[in-house]
Amino acid sequence: MGLLSMILVFAGCGCGKEDTPAVVVYTALDEMYSQPVLRAFEKQTGVKVKAVYDTEASKTTGLVQRLIAEQSRPRADVFWNNEVVQTIVLKNEGVTAPYVSPAAKDIPEQFKDPDGHWAGFAARARVIIYNTDLVADPPTSILDFTKPEWAGAAAIAKPLFGTTATHAAVLFATWGDERAKGFFVDLQKNDVAVLAGNATVRDMVAQGEYAIGLTDTDDANGAVEDGLPAKWIMPDQGEEGMGTLVIPNTVALIRAGPNPQGGKALIDYLLSPDVERMLARTRSIQIPLKPGIETPETVPNLTEVKAMPVDFAAAAAQMAASARFIQQEFLR
Repeated sequence: MGLLSMILVFAGCGCGKEDTPAVVVYTALDEMYSQPVLRAFEKQTGVKVKAVYDTEASKTTGLVQRLIAEQSRPRADVFWNNEVVQTIVLKNEGVTAPYVSPAAKDIPEQFKDPDGHWAGFAARARVIIYNTDLVADPPTSILDFTKPEWAGAAAIAKPLFGTTATHAAVLFATWGDERAKGFFVDLQKNDVAVLAGNATVRDMVAQGEYAIGLTDTDDANGAVEDGLPAKWIMPDQGEEGMGTLVIPNTVALIRAGPNPQGGKALIDYLLSPDVERMLARTRSIQIPLKPGIETPETVPNLTEVKAMPVDFAAAAAQMAASARFIQQEFLR
């Protein structure tokens, strides 16, 4: 049932706006970006949304653990994640339910679950940010973070949360254990700083505390828009490069949630072109997955980016092992 059908169901029930059951969404996307989208849904449908947000410190991980803990008595209808791997973890834990939204038909297959448990939209990319006062010739690959010329001058976010945890799991799945562990050991040997989050990486690089950092397009663009001495590049774009990791937002229906029909209506809306267009025009410059959506010039075009080929399901299977190694060996 599509969004219009959902609206008709709500409108035809004979209940007033106050009587319409609210949709509960747990969202890992920053409130400043997700709240306007949710308010637009409320305005269009008359359906109230109750949102539960994460914190900068725990990012997606906190909400994922909460959803698993609530599995026997779900309180949420929808999970709006700002990445994909931990959404798959929820699928594997039996937390999500299949729902193939009609709004997902134009989304590339690599950004959709084959069983219908989640769909992606509005992506970000993992990029290298650098301080223009300190760096004239920026590195072009994440592998450069292990080189002697960047010893003590580079920073990453803690690889246990958010997109940095996703990135670590993807490397373990793509490279295998030995190479991935070797990469993190080399980062450690090169005195790469591990900071609280991607926003902190952006700030510390922009302030000149570090010359380069690994962060996301939304954080990096914030530094540029603020007029700070920072620029960013898509890493590993050369002929021999592995490609830039592109991470979509994902949305999933929670199994046995209190308002499944409302949840499906919200999913239909989040996967609409209007939402990708809305998020692309924000400071976070999130990248549409659907073709033909007009965006500002600052928003990367996926057709012009060499994206890293990723098996997200394999990355999800590696999440626990990669986190265990990082906790026990990399962060010690």
